[in-house]
Amino acid sequence: MASAAAALAGTLLLASCGDSDGGGSSDAKTLRLWHYEAPNSAMGVAWAEAIKEFEAKHPGVKVKFEEKSFEQIQKTAPMVLNSSDAPDLMEYNKGNATAGLLSKQGLLTDLSAEATKRGWDKLLSPGVRTTSQYDTNGVMGSGKWYGVPNYAEYTMVYFNKDLFAKYGIPEPKTFDDLVSAMDTFVDNKVTPLANSGAEYLAQQYVYQLALSKADRAWVDAYELYQGKVDFHDAAWTYAAETFADWVKKGYIGKNSTSTKAEEAGVSFIQGKAPILFSGSWWYGRFQDEAKFDWGTTLWPGSNLTPGSGGNLWVVPKSAENKDLAYDFIDITMSKKIQNLLGNKGGVPVAADAAAITDPRSKDLITNFNTLSDRDGLAFYPDWPVPGFYDVLVSETQKLITGSAQPDAYLDALQEAYDKGAPKR
Repeated sequence: MASAAAALAGTLLLASCGDSDGGGSSDAKTLRLWHYEAPNSAMGVAWAEAIKEFEAKHPGVKVKFEEKSFEQIQKTAPMVLNSSDAPDLMEYNKGNATAGLLSKQGLLTDLSAEATKRGWDKLLSPGVRTTSQYDTNGVMGSGKWYGVPNYAEYTMVYFNKDLFAKYGIPEPKTFDDLVSAMDTFVDNKVTPLANSGAEYLAQQYVYQLALSKADRAWVDAYELYQGKVDFHDAAWTYAAETFADWVKKGYIGKNSTSTKAEEAGVSFIQGKAPILFSGSWWYGRFQDEAKFDWGTTLWPGSNLTPGSGGNLWVVPKSAENKDLAYDFIDITMSKKIQNLLGNKGGVPVAADAAAITDPRSKDLITNFNTLSDRDGLAFYPDWPVPGFYDVLVSETQKLITGSAQPDAYLDALQEAYDKGAPKR
């Protein structure tokens, strides 16, 4: 997730106010826009350009952009959206516990008609579109449109090409290649996988291993409650046993139990860890900070991987200028803005592949398109039930230390999941 900059409430971007020529209103209007992306992030750059484009197309309309932090919006959104201070358009986190909850509380505008009219529904692949729609219980995947993402995110294997070359290891094309590479690194006293037991990386390794033995129906049962979830099935059992085995073999350091995601990412940047499995949110940073040659690949041997559409544009129910908000969303979905987002290291959802000129960005988007075309976005392991993230962290830590065996680990996950999932 992009780190949010400090709040700059009240920042005002003024358009050059031209005379109305029939293309815009002669009445002065304001579009109030909130988002929490850093100005130098791919989204921040693309959306700043979208503001210029919007103002050019709407003579006499000013955009009042207020940059908030992720935490500000997360903590205050329900209260603010229930007041007269609500913006016309804002970025909000996707998922049942966030956008889904606000939609259930009646605080968001139904965008279904606009999504059809403007073709947003055609631009978003099924996996990306899932987090746009919520039913009457606030559960994603069906029902009305309450948000529109204009970027996406997904996980991948990052690998240090220089370290692979140093030890004469071929770049991993298959799962067996990956395992063989890890064996060679261990033989040379190098811990292959960067890991953070204290945060999300460890649980995402487990989830990816399970996904490699799963299908879309399995994901829909787990994430969308569309079937029975058995943590002792073949996929989860393979995942827990393989992860525990990898710790024993030295692929994952036992000392990574208390490591944070930032430390894991830095270990890759510093050239200490040859392999990191994590999200596209690291991509731009690695481009800036890594001083060695590196590459990426989708997890070999799996059609599914953790990922989703990005955070959503939502229009508060109490917004004063909804039509302007719809127009702005439309501009962020345009080829011009999508291509810019792609060239700045983001994952656009509707870019023209030929317009992406940066080589690394091309790889990032090509892999996303491959994943999207096969409906391979499988969301994240902690999404299904409230509080499940903390359970996954603490229980996966036990797998790393060896204080819990795979069977007990899966029992604990089953108990927490069943306690939090809606009764069917």
